Amino acid sequence: MYCYQCQETAKGIGCTSIGVCGKKSDVAELQDLYIYLLKGLSTVNLQKKKQGLSTREVDEFITCGLFSTITNVNFDANYFLAEIDKAIQFRETVNKETNASFDHDAVSWYPANREDMLDKAKNVGVLSEAHEDLRSLKELLIYGLKGIAAYYHHATALGYHDDDIPLFMQQALASTLQADVTGDMLTNMVLECGRIGVQTMALLDKANTSTYGNPEITSVSISVGDKPGILISGHDLKDLEELLKQTKGTGIDVYSHGEMLPANAYPFFKQYDHFIGNYGGSWWKQKEEFDSFNGPILMTTNCLVPPKDSYKDRVYTTSIVGFPGLKHIPDRIQNGEKDFSSIIAHAKECLPPLEIEQGDITIGFAHHATLQLADKVLKAVQDGKIQQFVVMAGCDGRHKDREYYTMFAKRLPKESVILTAGCAKYRYNKLTLGDIDGIPRILDAGQCNDSYSLVVIAQKLAEALGVGINDLPIIYNIAWYEQKAVLVLLSLLSLGVKNIMLGPCLPAFVSPGLLQVLVETFGIMPNTEVEDDLSKLLGVITSP
Repeated sequence: MYCYQCQETAKGIGCTSIGVCGKKSDVAELQDLYIYLLKGLSTVNLQKKKQGLSTREVDEFITCGLFSTITNVNFDANYFLAEIDKAIQFRETVNKETNASFDHDAVSWYPANREDMLDKAKNVGVLSEAHEDLRSLKELLIYGLKGIAAYYHHATALGYHDDDIPLFMQQALASTLQADVTGDMLTNMVLECGRIGVQTMALLDKANTSTYGNPEITSVSISVGDKPGILISGHDLKDLEELLKQTKGTGIDVYSHGEMLPANAYPFFKQYDHFIGNYGGSWWKQKEEFDSFNGPILMTTNCLVPPKDSYKDRVYTTSIVGFPGLKHIPDRIQNGEKDFSSIIAHAKECLPPLEIEQGDITIGFAHHATLQLADKVLKAVQDGKIQQFVVMAGCDGRHKDREYYTMFAKRLPKESVILTAGCAKYRYNKLTLGDIDGIPRILDAGQCNDSYSLVVIAQKLAEALGVGINDLPIIYNIAWYEQKAVLVLLSLLSLGVKNIMLGPCLPAFVSPGLLQVLVETFGIMPNTEVEDDLSKLLGVITSP
């Protein structure tokens, strides 16, 4: 195997025997083969689109396929063996429908048996592209596409579609197979990936707010009740909706965890009195927090950490999430609901959660709620009480150097307001930083899939101040871990945002040649020491 798609990749170079995430080598290689076949399927499906034929089923398959290979989503080799079979079946069906002919192995290869499939998987991965800079651009594009797929998957689950999005995903996948593809062509495709990323996040925002209302500024309890509970993690709000509906009146409380925290701010979910708050923090603390929760846990998307034996029997997966030996709740039938009766019955046999902290945290500062404070914010800016906004979005992770973000937040000037979205906030969202004329100094817009709110807030602020986006009193210190954060970065670059600091280390998949382009064109900076970085970032601010 060779995998370097996440920030924690071994030695900052690449995982070659087992993933730091816990992914085994056979799973990593099967994911490589799956992506390879999705490229071939995209090639033939684009021909079907040109002929005006319906491709919705294949579009959804490719979207889910990309999403399933994001870090910490699926660790099950049998899942990928089955999905590879489906990819080949789809490819062959589409080939017959279009009567097209393509001279590429990803379109024509067919396994003789399972051993042949496993052998093939070893030879179509990252290192099959020998040219370092082309390899770097291709992988950057693929990882951005995985981010798009994740956000588009959530939007389509709520019935929202945009045919331009799967069209681009498939054009981009197919482009990586072209023998004559150039660095300039891939660079343009990468920037287009960022633009489509903004479009996808806007669609997801519309899907979420149209279905569940605009997030409201909300105080969320981090204490526990005295009833048995179900802990739900991941990003899938549709799963939460159906779980709350089915647990109503059962005597079971429901708690959000990690990526699901923003759900507490949506008006729709506030009708359920048994949705009583949030338990725990970031995804990487699962091994201690899932143990103490006592009840069953539902993983709706990433990030799943390979579970300990002490609570493994209490973890349920659904949708594209998978891990050997865990109980899986099947997908809903069209126009139906998922059946959560098994996890509800399990919860009734469990003790209430063990309390690990007390108090409340304030969330819900998505664009609609934050823009309600616009006049107040603008006055504070004009009066000099707010001198800079600091976008500290992105991911959290296990490495000790992530403490950098806690220290950075603490050391910010008292005239600073933090705009955050994503698990990065768990490094500082429980700090007591106070407020500025009633405006909290930490404005939590949600998770990584709510990063669109930060874009809207920045654009509206620039409009109100009559300046360009790079002339705003905003600095960017972004933490990355996996591929959705890669897409957020590409989306910011596509909007022309410059001077972004990225950490806790630069991506291993960015070659020296590509890094030079990013530095020269966009001013990308690696983080170093807190005091030095503060001075550097504050120095790029232009007063509006």
